[in-house]
Amino acid sequence: MGWIVARIKWIMLVAGVLTCSMLYVAIAPQAALLSTFGVTLEGPLAEIIVRSWGLLIALVGGMLIYGAFNPPARPLVLVAACVSKLSFIGLILTYGRDFLGHQAGLDIAVDALMIGLFVSYLIGTRRSA
Repeated sequence: MGWIVARIKWIMLVAGVLTCSMLYVAIAPQAALLSTFGVTLEGPLAEIIVRSWGLLIALVGGMLIYGAFNPPARPLVLVAACVSKLSFIGLILTYGRDFLGHQAGLDIAVDALMIGLFVSYLIGTRRSA
């Protein structure tokens, strides 16, 4: 845990940039859905919801980048990122197991790694306090 605590700034920066890459969903929702899930959604409502989803995920990435440079904000930012990422993992495992063979499976693995690092940091800083 000490290794993670000492390097959390860089961990958060990398995680934030990776998470911000979901801005792609807001720009090209159909292409992003196809690469992530292997299917697309059609219609104006789908465009609104998918673009909004992409922007919200990118916002979490921006928060991670902000938290990397603002240590007092880190606990709140990391908890929010964990909740967001756990929600995505839970929804995919509950309703979308068919999508695990696509990019969504890799997304879940990366998100789970990030959650593990973030929780380790939060536990490590609690113990040292």
